[in-house]
Amino acid sequence: MKRLLKIFLLSGLMLAGIQLNGQSQSDMCINEYLVYNTDDFVDDFGHKSGWVELFNTSYGTVNIGGCYLTNDPNNLTKYIIPKGDVLTKIKPRQHILFWADNQPHRGTFHLNFKIEESDEILLVASDGRTIIDKIQIKKDLDTNVSYGRFEDGIGSKDGSEGWQIMSRTSPSTNNSGANKESASAVFKRIDPYGVIMAMTAMSVVFLSLILLYVVFKNIGKYNVRKNMERAEKSHGKKAAKAEEDTSAEIYAAIAAAMHLYTMDDESHDIENTILTIAKVTKNYSPWSSKIYTLRETPCKK
Repeated sequence: MKRLLKIFLLSGLMLAGIQLNGQSQSDMCINEYLVYNTDDFVDDFGHKSGWVELFNTSYGTVNIGGCYLTNDPNNLTKYIIPKGDVLTKIKPRQHILFWADNQPHRGTFHLNFKIEESDEILLVASDGRTIIDKIQIKKDLDTNVSYGRFEDGIGSKDGSEGWQIMSRTSPSTNNSGANKESASAVFKRIDPYGVIMAMTAMSVVFLSLILLYVVFKNIGKYNVRKNMERAEKSHGKKAAKAEEDTSAEIYAAIAAAMHLYTMDDESHDIENTILTIAKVTKNYSPWSSKIYTLRETPCKK
């Protein structure tokens, strides 16, 4: 019974892993492609050929090992992306490029068909049935001109919306913003001598110092006020406790003494006839001195 339960749990974990893998693979999409390559990007063998770019739309790493790329809707498993290649683990919001050169012996990223001979490209999940993404190939593109999405990962699967003829190819990089002027270049053009930068930096420093002064001053005042409140509260409690500790007999004795003081002198003790002997403790006593137990030293007269 326990063995059957273990087998059942193991099977459930395997199915869950396959399902999670399938869900992560669905985050991939076809992002850009180039049909005619005569003077564009070259592969690691120095050859120019058409290519297909995939993009990871998620914010987690996706392993596309075991997925398929094909140009035949009747053969969804035409080219399998090899498993075990670390390069098939696509990092979040990153691209991967496949060369459609019909030279699969050249490596993982070389397909077994040519894009110029294809009517469409399909990306299929590792189950060999689920089509993750597909795109119709435009055969009327000029040489070295690619077709891609306006924004990475955004657009329809049929290429009708969100796609455009690219002004320049962008293999393995962002489709938009590749030629955009960087923020540092814009700032350098606006402030060539760094005056605005210096003023901004000094303003930030002085404002920070002022803010720190205000904060620490208010914190100090708050602490002083709280300490005074605690001290007043503590003294009030001590006085109240002293009043509670004083018994009624003490008040009665004080009242009796004040009453006798207001009467005639005969009711008072005669202090000049009272002898008070105060006990005095001495650390030294002559009776316990050792010098009295010694014999006197004889002297010659």
